[in-house]
Amino acid sequence: MADDSNGVFWFLTGIGIGAVIGMMYAPQSGSETRAALKSKAEEGKGMVRDRTRQAREQASQWVDKGKEVVSQQKDQLRTAVEAGKQAYRETTAAVETKVAKS
Repeated sequence: MADDSNGVFWFLTGIGIGAVIGMMYAPQSGSETRAALKSKAEEGKGMVRDRTRQAREQASQWVDKGKEVVSQQKDQLRTAVEAGKQAYRETTAAVETKVAKS
């Protein structure tokens, strides 16, 4: 995930630098250039906002999946412990019965 976000960062940085250089050499007035830069900055903010939302959703899904796996493991462990206790009780009862008959 770190490589992906690092790649996104550099991609967005490249877009920003390219936009600034393009605007500097474009045959527009200063106010038009500033308006275009502002527009591109807003687009970039929107893209970052969307990627952040997607990352949070993905993280939430991973957390939910992790909780589900832990819950399943707890249930399996609880079942195994109960089976062990039952086997101990049965073995103890069988041994006590044999001792009583002796």
